[in-house]
Amino acid sequence: MIECSACRSKIPANNNNSKAVARAYVRHRSDVSYKTRFLNLLLVVGDCSLVGLQPILVYMSKEGGRFEFSPISVNFLTETAKVFFAITMLLIQARQKKVGEKSLLSVSSFVQAARNNVIFAVPAFLYAINNYLKFIMQLYFNPATVKMLSNLKVLVIAVLLKMIMKRRFSILQWEALALLLIGICVNQLRTLPEGSSAMVPVATGAYLYTLIFVSVPSFASVYNEYALKSQFETSIYLQNLFLYGYGAIFNFLAILVTAIFKGPSSLDILHGHSRATMLLICNNAAQGILSSFFFKYADTILKKYSSTLATIFTGIASAVLFGHTLTINFILGISIVFISMHQFFSPLSKVKDGPRDGILEVVDSQNSQS
Repeated sequence: MIECSACRSKIPANNNNSKAVARAYVRHRSDVSYKTRFLNLLLVVGDCSLVGLQPILVYMSKEGGRFEFSPISVNFLTETAKVFFAITMLLIQARQKKVGEKSLLSVSSFVQAARNNVIFAVPAFLYAINNYLKFIMQLYFNPATVKMLSNLKVLVIAVLLKMIMKRRFSILQWEALALLLIGICVNQLRTLPEGSSAMVPVATGAYLYTLIFVSVPSFASVYNEYALKSQFETSIYLQNLFLYGYGAIFNFLAILVTAIFKGPSSLDILHGHSRATMLLICNNAAQGILSSFFFKYADTILKKYSSTLATIFTGIASAVLFGHTLTINFILGISIVFISMHQFFSPLSKVKDGPRDGILEVVDSQNSQS
């Protein structure tokens, strides 16, 4: 028998069938490629929609130019909403399980899953720190500078993927990531007022906060991808239940610490919230859920490109709907970003597979030994 090393299809070994096996493997690889591309397209479109809608909801949530609610309460309610979504999906999966399959929500299964997924406490804790750092950075840098500094995450994420996930990148892909960083910076340079300084005058510890601001969310994203893919057969909703559960716990502890310093009145997590903030919480929850699908079924780099595209589409929508001017920096920036994306995902830039990938093996039909 001749067996394809990719799809494991077997046919009788004769001189006329080797080409048929090769054609079958090509069709199999094409089907997988089309499914992967379609899934990636759905993820990117959904992420662009949610990320593009977020600035509008943030603007609508302001009253008198400031926020009347606690940002920590928004993070806590967002994590709680994601927990309820994960539980709902697990209940749906439990009703659709086949006869003889062990329920995901049984006590023994849940305890075993809790032991296997304790790893999610790490990215949940890092995400909680990152949500707090977003506000700390505003004390030391202008908002436009904060956005440009966050672009350094692109290269940090790539380095962490190489170290933690053993991901291989070609020279062209490294150059594409550098182009992405340059393109975003060129685009955002227009938001820094002429003659203004990037840093606030009193900047003690600013560089340390910058290092943490760049490294913590990058490590959280990569480690989250590692945790999700390390148990690929486990239901993503079960994994999300523990990730979001840990996130809710850490944010609740932050609320308790805030209450110690500001008084019991800060325990009212619904204070200052409106319909706009509720929509913002739902949007943030949907982004977090979609990100988990990125990390498990795609990768962190695609998520970064998707977020960049969302920013571009937001700028174009602002010009169409509100008459905002598209500067030459914006045109140059998005041109560089699109070139970077084409270069990174081009087949010519992919790392070559090993020599045994896709080869044909001769198999003994009697003892199944290759």
